[in-house]
Amino acid sequence: MAIALPPSWLEVLKHEFDKPYMIKLKQFLKEEHESGQIVYPKNSEIFNAFNTTHFDDVKVVILGQDPYHGAHQAHGLSFSVQKGIAIPRSLMNIYKELQTDIPGFKTPAHGNLEEWAKQGVLLLNATLTVRAANAGSHQKRGWEEFTDEVIKTISDKKEGIIFILWGAFAQSKAVLIDEKKHFIIRSPHPSPFSADRGFFGSKPFSKTNEILKKEGRKEIDWQIH
Repeated sequence: MAIALPPSWLEVLKHEFDKPYMIKLKQFLKEEHESGQIVYPKNSEIFNAFNTTHFDDVKVVILGQDPYHGAHQAHGLSFSVQKGIAIPRSLMNIYKELQTDIPGFKTPAHGNLEEWAKQGVLLLNATLTVRAANAGSHQKRGWEEFTDEVIKTISDKKEGIIFILWGAFAQSKAVLIDEKKHFIIRSPHPSPFSADRGFFGSKPFSKTNEILKKEGRKEIDWQIH
């Protein structure tokens, strides 16, 4: 696992990479590869969320749990898939909500969310790798300790960040966030199993832009081209 992060992230996270949990995690990933396991996303894209959205640019955090475990899907951004790959059902539900939440939104032909990431939307999964066709297989190996630290660091060192927490797992991370200086938007998960229980109609995207506008910051253009 090559750790190549932008200077702004290295500055605030450098103390994490020599900790025992990270050394164990690196060894685990090395053993996965050496034993012939296919791991997603590919090595160069594990830290894609950080390389696409620099620490200084973060305005919004959308928290996912695991990378997609199908071939060529995951590329290091939560809920996002590479162009040319079928749009997952949760992301289709996100697009459906955008259609009713953001006037004029048109559902794109692909599921690549890099355009959001480049505007300051950190698309962070709690676990950054997964074994092919084996959902959750890299949980409790150290990634959660790292990404918890990422959330705490954003909370401690920044102000006015909007955290979008979909579902019980993401909402469990609210304890890491100082709600006195940040904003949390909560709703059920966009999964087909829960979208009808309150995700649809929750308007997280317009709510985010209302906050940004009130705070005097540039709103997110949610339209994917």
